[in-house]
Amino acid sequence: MPRNSTRRSEGVPAGAYDARLDPEIRDFIARTNAWYPPETSDLPIENQRVIYNAMCQAFHGGTPEGVASSDGAIELADRRLRVRRYRFGGEEPATVILYYHGGGFVLGDLESHDDVCAALCAGTGHDVVSVDYRLAPEYPHPAAFDDAYATFDWAAALGLPLLLCGESAGGNLAAAVAHARRGHPRAAVGQLLIYPSLSSEMRGRSYREHAEAPMLTLRDLAIYRRLRLGDREAAKDPRLAPLDDQDFADLPPTVIVTAECDPLSSDGEAYRDRILAAGGRAWWHEEPGLVHSFLRARTTSRRAAESFARIAAAARALGKGEWPY
Repeated sequence: MPRNSTRRSEGVPAGAYDARLDPEIRDFIARTNAWYPPETSDLPIENQRVIYNAMCQAFHGGTPEGVASSDGAIELADRRLRVRRYRFGGEEPATVILYYHGGGFVLGDLESHDDVCAALCAGTGHDVVSVDYRLAPEYPHPAAFDDAYATFDWAAALGLPLLLCGESAGGNLAAAVAHARRGHPRAAVGQLLIYPSLSSEMRGRSYREHAEAPMLTLRDLAIYRRLRLGDREAAKDPRLAPLDDQDFADLPPTVIVTAECDPLSSDGEAYRDRILAAGGRAWWHEEPGLVHSFLRARTTSRRAAESFARIAAAARALGKGEWPY
């Protein structure tokens, strides 16, 4: 999700982050804000998307050697979903990673996270399939979930083990699909959630402490939630907020990676605890000194690069049916 303007809170003051973050991450934040400044949130959505996509292109880390991609589509009865499939080395894969991009359910597409998917493919050896799900406000909830769900069923028909993966809004979709399809004959072999948005209440520790965090604030979350809901009233709905589910049993092995300076971090902790309490297998790690959207910093920040390497290692293991921790 992009950064918008902030407001006062009882948590860490916005200016105090300079002392918490190293120079590489501070430079990443400055570069992001130069491309997507706070006032962008006042522009029409289409203008925001143009600016966001230009920012993502400016941060594009290139395609690793050996990775090739091809575009296709899933033909549904009432719509057509674009997908992009990445393959490393030209060999038949053992696993498919189904990747849902971030962007607050409002921004992003196949291009905005192209380099992340390519890097994940190279780092794991697994195929990666990215889906261009429908965005709010034109398509309010549950449109994004419906597309994520349909993509799972399409990918399951490929006959390979599936690993659900997503970051930010995409982490929400990955988890929601894991809950909805846990009884599928080809249920996911694991899920890997990267700074996911999972809660409807937004009252956890990190929401209080990091309400004004760089890159993502409580105000941002409220804006995107309103856009995603459209005219609907907020309700307990695990398709909207997986932490609202009443049943956390029989979920696939789950790895959650969050950032210390991010209001969403507590969602990962709470989600891990719910799965463990239900007898499942889950691991959560909060990356110190990192911020929301740090995947985009992996080529310029040592901390972000090391975290991405750990994420790729976890995805590689989960995709093989191994528990990485």
